[in-house]
Amino acid sequence: MSREEFDILTYGNPTLREKCEPVEDFDDPELKQQIDRMAAMMYENDGIGLAASQVGIMKRFFICDVDWVEADGNGKRIGKRNLRVYINPQVVEESPEDVSFHEGCLSLPGIEGEVYRPHTITMRYQGLDGKIHTEAMTELLARVAQHETDHLDGVLFVDRMSFVKRAALAGKLNQLKRNNKIPAKAGV
Repeated sequence: MSREEFDILTYGNPTLREKCEPVEDFDDPELKQQIDRMAAMMYENDGIGLAASQVGIMKRFFICDVDWVEADGNGKRIGKRNLRVYINPQVVEESPEDVSFHEGCLSLPGIEGEVYRPHTITMRYQGLDGKIHTEAMTELLARVAQHETDHLDGVLFVDRMSFVKRAALAGKLNQLKRNNKIPAKAGV
């Protein structure tokens, strides 16, 4: 995959609406390379999560780092990085309690909105070695994991907003349709 093909896709790109296929080959060296490149893009763009489909890789995995959220005086993220990799994730349990949170997304730059999601979840996924893990998640990690898993199913956070709130963003969403990607930054 060339650098030109490895960009963050934005709203309006039909790839973002496609469902991803499971990862089956855990010995594929390209998988680790893709994860490394995605991590560089996520950190460079001040993100805390990135799904494979957001960069045009139609495989079922995402990365996140919810520990890297403290910001300096200029709004740039600082602190210790703790990259997490979730391959073939499935939410297997969720709390009945939903909480609201203002979400944003690297694929919808400049768009934010209130989304209700379960406060806690249990996720089953595979690591880079192919081994199956089960993890209970709460608060920001639970939110990011649900957001990124939605991407793998072709669902965007704006799809989970009320019609009225989504309608208020129609102008911004239509503008994004005219520009379908954020160019990769140098060094990625």
